[in-house]
Amino acid sequence: MIHLSGPLPAPAGPISTPEPLPRPHTVPFARDLAQYGDRVALITPDEQLSYRVLAERVAATAERLGPVRRLVLLAGANRTDALVTHLAALSTGHPVLLVPGDNESTIRALTEAYAPDVVARPDAAGTWNLDERHPESAHTLHPDLALLLSTSGSTGSPKLVRLSHHNLQANAESIAAYLGIDDTDRAATTLPMHYCYGLSVIHSTLLRGAALILTERSVSDAGFWEEFRAARGTSLAGVPYTFDLLDRVGFEAMQLPHLRRVTQAGGRLAPERVARYAESGRRSGWQLFVMYGQTEATARMAYLPPHLAAERPEAVGVPIPGGSFRLQPADGHGPDVGELVYSGPNVMLGYAESTDDLCLGRTVTELHTGDLARRTPDGLYEIVGRRSRFAKILGLRIDPQRVEALLEEQGVTAYCAGDEEALAVAALADAGEEARIRRLIAQECGLPSRAIRVRVLDRLPRLTTGKPDYQAVRQLTRPAQEEPPDPGVDLLRLYAEILDADAAEDSSFVSLGGDSLCYVEMSLRLEETLGHLPAGWHTRTIRELRALAAPGAEKPARADGARPQPKPAASALRRTLRSWTTPEFWTTRRTLETSIVLRAVGIVLIVGSHVQVFDIKGFAHILLGVAGYNFARFQLTGAGRRERVRRLWRSIARIAVPSMLWITGAVLLTDAIDPANAVLLNSLLDQGTDRFEWAYWFVEALVYFLIVLAALMAVPLLDRLERRHAFGVPLALVGIGLIGRYDLLDLVTLRPQLNPAVVFWLFALGWAAARAVTARQRALLTAVLVVTMPGLFQDQPLRTAIVIVGLTLLIWVPTLPSLGPLSALAGVLASGSLYIYLTHYQVYPYLQKDFPLTALFASLLVGVGYAAVVTRVARRVRWL
Repeated sequence: MIHLSGPLPAPAGPISTPEPLPRPHTVPFARDLAQYGDRVALITPDEQLSYRVLAERVAATAERLGPVRRLVLLAGANRTDALVTHLAALSTGHPVLLVPGDNESTIRALTEAYAPDVVARPDAAGTWNLDERHPESAHTLHPDLALLLSTSGSTGSPKLVRLSHHNLQANAESIAAYLGIDDTDRAATTLPMHYCYGLSVIHSTLLRGAALILTERSVSDAGFWEEFRAARGTSLAGVPYTFDLLDRVGFEAMQLPHLRRVTQAGGRLAPERVARYAESGRRSGWQLFVMYGQTEATARMAYLPPHLAAERPEAVGVPIPGGSFRLQPADGHGPDVGELVYSGPNVMLGYAESTDDLCLGRTVTELHTGDLARRTPDGLYEIVGRRSRFAKILGLRIDPQRVEALLEEQGVTAYCAGDEEALAVAALADAGEEARIRRLIAQECGLPSRAIRVRVLDRLPRLTTGKPDYQAVRQLTRPAQEEPPDPGVDLLRLYAEILDADAAEDSSFVSLGGDSLCYVEMSLRLEETLGHLPAGWHTRTIRELRALAAPGAEKPARADGARPQPKPAASALRRTLRSWTTPEFWTTRRTLETSIVLRAVGIVLIVGSHVQVFDIKGFAHILLGVAGYNFARFQLTGAGRRERVRRLWRSIARIAVPSMLWITGAVLLTDAIDPANAVLLNSLLDQGTDRFEWAYWFVEALVYFLIVLAALMAVPLLDRLERRHAFGVPLALVGIGLIGRYDLLDLVTLRPQLNPAVVFWLFALGWAAARAVTARQRALLTAVLVVTMPGLFQDQPLRTAIVIVGLTLLIWVPTLPSLGPLSALAGVLASGSLYIYLTHYQVYPYLQKDFPLTALFASLLVGVGYAAVVTRVARRVRWL
């Protein structure tokens, strides 16, 4: 229910009447909600709202706001009335000043600085209230102005980002496109509405007619997961701090059958954690999108395609659709490093520092991010440093200079610097003032006390030039190395330190006013202290927890139980060879994806068997399973149907075109291959009986499978069916494939083990293996494999056993142990495996008789070289 109080007197002093401005714009996705009719729009613990009902509530609130544009200060919260007010303002052209609803000092500071015409927030009783302060705006509002946001680390600074209606629409469309959001998605509001990342989740979800799971619960709360499962949630968003909490609650072991994607932004997530979560998503059937953005770009500027997350976890990726980067040279850095400058339709209009700036239009055309970056040979961007003093701490963008000014207003002279996950503060103050300084900063910046390190000094550190020595500030405030805490540590001091409150024996986390941000910090420290985290600890008293502290308790292992994942081997041979010069490369233990191992080992054994260096057959059929496995991972993404199909046809072209070009050359230069191979039709036409006539059966089978599947995925009904039954669909295709496997229709005349209709079931089995998330599903696939594989190769039990073992590994074992040299070599061979297969028929016959080993190595090298050529050309030819 929304209550409107009567208009208050306008501020003292005359209000000028400016020249009339053009008619204001509105935001289309907020204006056109009704087009989605009875689809579910909002899911809350209390109700479900359809788009029709949501549109009606938005229209009613828009009518209350009136036709005359006014500046609306909105106390952001993940609740229906706040969202309705936000959408009502955007749909009718009222600029919104969005502030954190739980930060009274920020609300007060920005209210004083910008004198909003309407203040929308709950009253003391919790009832949503529209407080109309001016019947007409006291300000001149530019027609393009839609939204005013503070940068993510709010200190109550009057400096705001001015965003236009076009900024909001364009960025929402771009995000929805690269994430593949469609109307079946259901995204949870895991981040605050006033934070540009959290707001972008809301906008991009509503743009596509998808549903929002509107909740104010933390992901640390068991109730959140009950809501998420009940709503069949498909999408989660988090900053690095969120992933700390996900580790704590055992996210990777959760059964979330409808989850499609997890997105991360708001600061750098360590590469080993990116790789680990990407692997977890691969096993569980969801994708990890690592993203990069700033409030000044509305929300997003770059994203890392999910299939590269495990391979390139250190990169921020590629520009979002519609955006572009350039590198501006920066003094003191190498020629390949520069300041990252972004251009796109989501770049802000400019900054506002006072009400005088609200009438301004566009004052900037591109965004100088302040980040130092480089563009790697594979086209990805990597952030390598910062030009400015801004720091990202727990996902919040903090301006240390602004913090220094705040402390100066309180009579404290200080130097502040960002230091990884904490704000370092050296202050001139009396002894014992650390707690007060920490509390002041926490209140103004929204940081937990644990993320603020304060050191009181009698003289602040300076460089010889007289300038502040911020490196010394970081060093002076860094805590000394200490022994791990004993379980009997003083819990009263721990609670007081983290919660900034006077704790007593009968106090609990809840009674001391602990919130979701402190929850993670406290749970981490408490688990270190007690050796385990008791159930319901947040409601237990300190006395009860002290009784649980067992002296000598063994400290818990890491929640994930895994070593940090190394950076996988590079795909380019030159980069790989360069990495071999480091000593660590030869000694570091690593893990390698089983699919990569199978591709690398398989291509060596295929070529070696053809050269007759050895006779180990069966890996071509294993690689068909691997192809299906990778099809499910990289082609059946969460993208929309059209985008999925477009990517499928692009993949087909990437296989078919280089293959046909090479085979055409072989047909023209030799007489060993029938021309039908050049157009990949030999299998369909049953041409020839010589083995060279069937040399390219694998490529033909793969192309046929992908063409048929692209056509099927283009059908909306089948597309929806696959999304809803991710394991059931490929399992059904395995059953259909068995019709061909046993030639029940009597269609196969030549070389049955090489015929696409016969071997399709292996491709479908690999697809199902990628979608299997439970032991029961994997056991079912293994049983199908063991039962159906025998008999495919007549009188070749070893070949049959090899295929069974290889595909069983693919089904059950996601990674295998490795070393640096093996990982690098496997990466090169696996990435070039298709092209090695293509080219080796034209290499080894000339060397096989006299130099069989040379023939093997030459075949591998030529194939890797052709792979490099194809890769280079593909980057220049868009349809490849």
